Amino acid sequence: MPDPKTRRAEAPLPPGSVVGMLGDGQLGRMAALAAARLGYRCHVFGPAADGPAHQVTNLSTLADYRDEAALADFAGSVDAVTFEFENVPTATAAFLEERVPVRPGPKVLNICQNRLREKDFLASISVATTRYAEVRDPEGVRRALRDLGVPAVLKTTEFGYDGKGQARLQTEADAEAAWAEIATHAAEPVGILEAFVDFHLELSVVVARGLDGQIETYVPVENHHRHHVLDQTIAPARISQNAADRAEGYARRIAEALDLVGVIAVEMFLTTDEQLVVNELAPRPHNSGHWTIDACATSQFEQQIRAVCGLPLGSSERHSDAVMKNLLGEDAARWHEILAEPAARLHLYGKADARPGRKMGHVTKLLARR
Repeated sequence: MPDPKTRRAEAPLPPGSVVGMLGDGQLGRMAALAAARLGYRCHVFGPAADGPAHQVTNLSTLADYRDEAALADFAGSVDAVTFEFENVPTATAAFLEERVPVRPGPKVLNICQNRLREKDFLASISVATTRYAEVRDPEGVRRALRDLGVPAVLKTTEFGYDGKGQARLQTEADAEAAWAEIATHAAEPVGILEAFVDFHLELSVVVARGLDGQIETYVPVENHHRHHVLDQTIAPARISQNAADRAEGYARRIAEALDLVGVIAVEMFLTTDEQLVVNELAPRPHNSGHWTIDACATSQFEQQIRAVCGLPLGSSERHSDAVMKNLLGEDAARWHEILAEPAARLHLYGKADARPGRKMGHVTKLLARR
């Protein structure tokens, strides 16, 4: 990873420069729109011909993330690279970093795309997590359960999201079935068993860090899930100021320890006794930060572009409280009704197939102005 002192000497990318985006989903789409407003262009690299991000730019590469010939051409056409999801192979980011700045870099990606490395990193910087253990087979699960107790949650170390690659265990007898469930997600499965957290709320904090080390944090928000998929985010979270300050403090510590350039979301549990436990990191804009587009001076997507291009970060202050709701599957068919609501801000992602549980868009409702 480049030395921060060297970074500070780098000139910002001027408007007209091209930002490379690894990933072609809705997060890349919203980042590309934010980039365009600042005078930048986005070149989207991803495998999906109908990906939402491809729809908003005329610079696209349709290729596998391991296609080195395509990656080399891509690197030659952009001035910096970022990503919109953390399951891009680390080797891809490393290949590109030899040719063009990648922000955040491969080191951040490597930590955040593996739950075990992520937990070990958090422990190394004294950020509280639930108790956990690495497991490699059903017997390992049983041994870990004797230390961690039940209930517990077994997860794949990689490629899990929206509840996929997870199984809850109520007794030791569940070990075999739980392992069989997560083993389908990898050729050589490695699991992480986590002690169950008795939580009061699920929270997240989105934090941006610039090339010069400047940090901007958004207020902690309260997240509610439906069938393991984020359903609704309330901004700000209905928590004490003390808890909010601690949550933001954790987010800042993590961004600094990673030497982050970009945006990261820190997902946390607030326990029934007011303790904070960090659950996961996402080193890119996050679903729970979509409300910032309509309720803040600078959205999480604009912050990502500012950081990647070496610009000063914008203010993360909110001008309104907000509730963001995901539009899943056929929820998006209500678009006409939503547009009739004066306080509603509708965002559709351009996806044609409204499968159950698929994120088709979101709507943010602005509440009292601050």
